[in-house]
Amino acid sequence: MSNRIQGTTTLIGLLGYPSRYSKSPHMHNTAFEALGLDYVYMAFEVGDGFIKEGVEAMKTLNAAGFNVTMPHKKRVMEYLDEISEEAKLIGSVNTVKNINGRLTGYNTDGKGFVKSLKENKVDFKNKKIIIAGGGGAARAVATQLAIDGAGEIVIFNRTLSSAKEIIDNINENIYSCKGTALELNEERMKKEIKNSAVFVNCTSLGMEPTIDQSVISSTETLHRGLFVADIVYNPEKTKLLKIAEKTGCKYMNGLMMLIWQGAIAFKIWTGRDMPVELIRKEIFNY
Repeated sequence: MSNRIQGTTTLIGLLGYPSRYSKSPHMHNTAFEALGLDYVYMAFEVGDGFIKEGVEAMKTLNAAGFNVTMPHKKRVMEYLDEISEEAKLIGSVNTVKNINGRLTGYNTDGKGFVKSLKENKVDFKNKKIIIAGGGGAARAVATQLAIDGAGEIVIFNRTLSSAKEIIDNINENIYSCKGTALELNEERMKKEIKNSAVFVNCTSLGMEPTIDQSVISSTETLHRGLFVADIVYNPEKTKLLKIAEKTGCKYMNGLMMLIWQGAIAFKIWTGRDMPVELIRKEIFNY
């Protein structure tokens, strides 16, 4: 077995805690090998409160860049030289590029979701979109959809203040999109969904240990013309997507969002296109 790691190999990393379960090393290293690129991607467990030291380590090691995951996506912004406009609006960074010690931060999560929507030929421009959830994923998805032309976004969340924070940010900065925040209530959600084009689950409901749960309880809440997206990708078909399928809706899980956010980061670091089909088939068997 040949070892492709040499003295010339350039480091790219993942900073987070925990990071040992991440699929990013497998995904990126497979892509590097397939394209014959002299990089290696490694995951580093950087505990809460140590992101400054983690960033300095990446600079010291002259890494080409790195990903940032929980719990550092917001705090890392303090230690960067430049931040993309999208990342500023989203309020978090998941990808950093290093050029001669100058660090630029990006957020590829929302772009990965939008790319996967477009891949499914979903027309969301000037349309109404319903989102369940008020965490970091919901913020990235909602903000990027607003940037890219959604006409209206309604966010439902158990904690109304979290949804309102996301919506206030959209209303104050992206005038082409109207935003509304509502407390999670399925009857109200059913009314809002009636004239919506896309419904997105940005909560963790549907993955272990809530595999038998969904933000939607029945087919009556949905309609056949609705596109349903779930950012959960394990299991491949969540309870929400089973309900969507039974309703006759087109749908997607979160796998291609995961792959595309990684592919966008890959392009930022290397200037090359990730072999997305190879990654999808060989790593995720999808």
